[in-house]
Amino acid sequence: MPSRRKKWILGIALVLLVVVAAAGIWAHRMYRKKRLYLWLPSYVENRSARAGRRAAREKADVVHVMFALVDHFEPVVMPSDDPAEKEGAMPDWLDRYPKLADRHRDSDGRPPRHTWFYPFEGYDAEALEQLVGLCRRGYGEIEVHLHHANDTSDSFRAKMTAGLKQFAKLGVNTVPGIDGHRFAFVHGNFALDQPRKCGVLDELIVLRELGCFADMTFPSAPVHTQPRKINAIYYATDDPTRRQSYDDGVDVRVGGKPTGDLMIVEGPLRPDWSWRKFGVLPHIDNADVTNVNPGRPGRVDGWVDLGIGVAGRPEWVFIKVHTHGAHLHTRESQLGEPADAMYSHLEKTYGSGHYRLHYVTAREMVNIIKAAEAGKTGDPNDYRDFVIPPYDCVRPPK
Repeated sequence: MPSRRKKWILGIALVLLVVVAAAGIWAHRMYRKKRLYLWLPSYVENRSARAGRRAAREKADVVHVMFALVDHFEPVVMPSDDPAEKEGAMPDWLDRYPKLADRHRDSDGRPPRHTWFYPFEGYDAEALEQLVGLCRRGYGEIEVHLHHANDTSDSFRAKMTAGLKQFAKLGVNTVPGIDGHRFAFVHGNFALDQPRKCGVLDELIVLRELGCFADMTFPSAPVHTQPRKINAIYYATDDPTRRQSYDDGVDVRVGGKPTGDLMIVEGPLRPDWSWRKFGVLPHIDNADVTNVNPGRPGRVDGWVDLGIGVAGRPEWVFIKVHTHGAHLHTRESQLGEPADAMYSHLEKTYGSGHYRLHYVTAREMVNIIKAAEAGKTGDPNDYRDFVIPPYDCVRPPK
């Protein structure tokens, strides 16, 4: 009996060893495949800072939540070859988005404020004019999106300049009393400052010189362009001799000054324990809102809990999530029941009591960030136009 028992024990131990080894090999492969090495160490290292911000929010009289939805809006430039998808995008948005937005209000009485980052290379005058119509009705604003490859600094500048001139015909990214253009930027394919993709190593410098006030491309995990600095709002300094100059930078802080070349406004990146693989392992939440992974209540709560913001102002939380709202695989998450549920949860949970909810565009979010940097306090609603006034396109035509 003792001998038989030993064999059983050894057999069980061997099976457990094999299982543990297999799990370790699988975990290592996932670590490499999902490129967790780019950001997970930073996430773990920052846990005490997150806890500190959480404690500060609990002590605050009021916590203000700024929510911006950054849309890589591509009604013409799409990976799909299905003409029905392209032809249906604009009619769907023009019909359904106002109906959705009119059912919702933030703490300031404003509807959701969508930001359409429209791609220069997919310029369509009719589609852009239709979006301007939505902007004039108070539903959002238009910003700059560009897919490009194999460019030089000069050719990239030329493409941007031509695109901005086209937009300016409709008053997009032009502001009264300020020469030139002002715009937020999202890089197509998450390829900002990438020699192997876009080809431009001084991209942050060129963007700043053309009037860009913030980049809102990231997070991009699991793509290799993901910065190592995560869940932050910071200034990046361009180094034209290397790629990904945005990999690190100086946090925007109360009483601080702008530095470097461009403000980077990141969205949430975290393990999502409210949605688990096999009921055990968390999915990775990279701020991408889709039909498969919409703005579920547990996900929204996780965004708030990260407390992304300006150093020294923990009671102002900035949530910037992204989508591809013209595509069929994401459109319901923006126009259908999932979007309705997301906004309802935001309003019910963060619209009153200890919280105040503010739906903001990309421009408004940056203005409020700059107000916090300047030491402003109180109601962020007062600072939606703090530095950059509303674009000409949101003003009714004379």
